[in-house]
Amino acid sequence: MTGIVKRFPGVIANNGVDFELRVGEVHALLGENGAGKSTLSNILTGLYRPDSGTVEVAGVPVHFKSPRDALAAGIGMVHQHFRLVEPFTVAENIVLGDPALGRVIDHRTIDDRVRALSERFGLPVDPTARIWQLSVGEQQRVEILKLLYRGAELLILDEPTAVLTPHEAEELGETLRQMVAEGKSVIFITHKLDEVMRFADRVSVLRAGKVAATFPIAETNKAALAREMVGREVLFRLDKEPANPGAVILSLRGAEALNDKGLPALRDVTLDVRRGEIVGIAGVAGNGQQELAEVVTRLRSLTRGQVFIGAEEMTRRSPMDAIRAGVSHIPADRMGMGVAGNMTVSDNLIMKRFRNEPLSHGQFLSFGAIRDYASRLIDVFRIATPGPRTLVRTLSGGNMQKAILAREIDANPQLLVAVYPTRGLDIGATEGVRRHLLEQRQMGAAILLVSEELEELFALSDRIAVMYE
Repeated sequence: MTGIVKRFPGVIANNGVDFELRVGEVHALLGENGAGKSTLSNILTGLYRPDSGTVEVAGVPVHFKSPRDALAAGIGMVHQHFRLVEPFTVAENIVLGDPALGRVIDHRTIDDRVRALSERFGLPVDPTARIWQLSVGEQQRVEILKLLYRGAELLILDEPTAVLTPHEAEELGETLRQMVAEGKSVIFITHKLDEVMRFADRVSVLRAGKVAATFPIAETNKAALAREMVGREVLFRLDKEPANPGAVILSLRGAEALNDKGLPALRDVTLDVRRGEIVGIAGVAGNGQQELAEVVTRLRSLTRGQVFIGAEEMTRRSPMDAIRAGVSHIPADRMGMGVAGNMTVSDNLIMKRFRNEPLSHGQFLSFGAIRDYASRLIDVFRIATPGPRTLVRTLSGGNMQKAILAREIDANPQLLVAVYPTRGLDIGATEGVRRHLLEQRQMGAAILLVSEELEELFALSDRIAVMYE
């Protein structure tokens, strides 16, 4: 890729990018949220067309009009948000749209092919399972198998470990090594410096739409990569004042709840979180952390037990009652629960405050005050957006997360429930989020922090509870 330029209204996503991928290598693409990584990949896979610049595959100029064109040239992408048909089986998703299929489908033969492919690349998954029955890690394997089944030689993985457990991330690393051993090439888009150092052969850093640097992994380190990403030194350790816990803000007593399949998710959970402390919840995804957060924020009913916010019992109260009691929530699913995608950035930022002055007077919104309020939060939380009136769904995943953080932290909560608050954020933004959480702790908020990042839990938590089954 040479001299790639791509403009959107109010922003230049790629500004003269030169990028080279070699046969049989894992090339990490690193950069802050909004640096242009996904845009560059979408150009390479035919979703976008560059405003200028050239793309060559094996020395031959190409002009992709669609992802189908790119896949025909051996290029495929696993997107950050999966594109699977949930009621279909694994095998049906993998062959969906295959022009080689006739009108009559031999399911047994296809199942055998998928099973053989999964064993070859170390991607175990049941071809007959329905997508909705699979874990997130298994669904990602299906997305990779879709591309391998179609004969892709160049695979682009966009934030592939953002939703994986540490063990699943290690398994993915082994799969990448197996793929490059067979001569395939991989572009690995990530924010996680440890994984860059562990999985990649080379790394290119994008900053403000330009390539800031390209290194062989053997010639760089985490500190140098972080500095190239954000243009300054990044602190990997945060100074944390000793905790001075106050009164109990969150109290769960014998809490029990079911998951979405009607199976037990919480079993006799008793937990306190006090003012001025961070209590971390550790565990592998699927052991009740999500249901715990939903019970606290009143999005899920208890089958037994009690939940108190301060002195007020909230067991049978609504989510709005929890908000009025001073509960803020950073949800795990930012697209499905954290933002309203078809509304503007400013609309999303005011969701907790629009009923109050100065953002409204009686039944009427004050648009000038809303604009000023949203602009302040955009600046403070460094949300990369052309402006407050931009639709939030057009932002990168990391900048959506920043918008959620801005709204929930600015509500001055007495209890902040933060579920994977730094997921999908670059290292500079992660540093900022962690500082904001520590500031809320110093201001007296009680914080329940759910994370699978043990380093994050140890860095931020005053106490840690482990959830298992």
